[in-house]
Amino acid sequence: MKSKSRIKFAVLLLIVISAGWILMNGLSIGTYRVLPVKEAINYGLDLTGGVYVVLEAQESEEDPITDDKINRAIATIRQRIDALGVSEPVIARQGDERIRVSLPNIQDQQEALEIIGKTAQLEFLDPEGEVVITGAHVVDSSAIYQTNNLGIEEAVVSLELNDEGTEAFAKATEEHLGQVIEIRLDGEVISAPVVNSVISDGQAVIQGMSNIDEAGNLAVLIKAGALPVQLDPVEIRSIGPTLGQDSFDKSLMGGMIGISLVLAFMFLYYKAPGFVACISLGIYVLLFLLSSALIGYTLTLPGIAGIILSIGMAVDANIIIFERIREELKIGKSLLPSLEAGFRRGFTTIIDSNVTTLIAGVVLFVLGSGSVRGFAVTLMLGIALSLFTTLLLTKRILKLFINTSLINNKKMYGA
Repeated sequence: MKSKSRIKFAVLLLIVISAGWILMNGLSIGTYRVLPVKEAINYGLDLTGGVYVVLEAQESEEDPITDDKINRAIATIRQRIDALGVSEPVIARQGDERIRVSLPNIQDQQEALEIIGKTAQLEFLDPEGEVVITGAHVVDSSAIYQTNNLGIEEAVVSLELNDEGTEAFAKATEEHLGQVIEIRLDGEVISAPVVNSVISDGQAVIQGMSNIDEAGNLAVLIKAGALPVQLDPVEIRSIGPTLGQDSFDKSLMGGMIGISLVLAFMFLYYKAPGFVACISLGIYVLLFLLSSALIGYTLTLPGIAGIILSIGMAVDANIIIFERIREELKIGKSLLPSLEAGFRRGFTTIIDSNVTTLIAGVVLFVLGSGSVRGFAVTLMLGIALSLFTTLLLTKRILKLFINTSLINNKKMYGA
């Protein structure tokens, strides 16, 4: 019995240490690769750097602001940003007339504003200034390279028109053959090509792009459509990657120091149960990091605070149980009965304290936004995992440790 328990305990330690090493360093087996958890977790604006913008809708008597317009503006902005491949953007409504946008890993404020807030009113005008087609007639747009009349490859925006646009554009190019049809974006002429042939297939191009990036940005704006309301920036903040990395490093260092001190206290004060609690907390941290990576959660500075707070609650639950075990040992009970009684007596207190904190986390998540919701997510995830590790894993590991008979002295268990 003792030898089997010792083997199981040794295997458990080996699994925990191996899992921790793999999560921290990654693992490659042939073509299969497990990313280090640091690379698998998404990081927020405050940890990676980027641009934070608050946009305010401008109201006029002819164009009042409505909930529908704000919601459509958010959808349009999201579509534009998604098309650019920005990872983990945060786009949320703030009050009645404002939209908050966080773009990690983008440092150019002007570029961000052009992508987010440009109205993108596209118009094709004939020589008389009459609108032939607009962006509403565009089904798809993309940036491509095309060889011009001089044999030079240039970046252009390729447009695919719907049936109505195809018919109108074919008629316009037939009527104005040899003449200029201007292409305007937000009232500014961006191209003025001469119609050399009738375009009846609904395929048009916008020339005059300086490079493929400019063409790509314009294609994104056109494809996403025009914003339903004018948005002006009222707050712009840029966080450099160095500052973000510095914040991350300091938070990581602070967390490691705090956890190390907690583990040292548990081991020195509670001895054998404290040693088991250190193993349990190690499993808790590994499960938390793994869960964060799997659910695609975006880690922020407030989120790190939530992690540290949840670790503190997990430690608090262990302390409650170990104190109950001490009380049972002092009245003369043996180790295993004291273990069972300690967990049974501490169960209600632990559940009550964690459930009330969980309710607070739910309220923060529902009513909060941005970093507040990030804090709430880490807090709720941490509470769930701490209950699992404390009430199930710690009990089983401590029972297994007692069965090894490596330490039978009750004083090492707090008696």
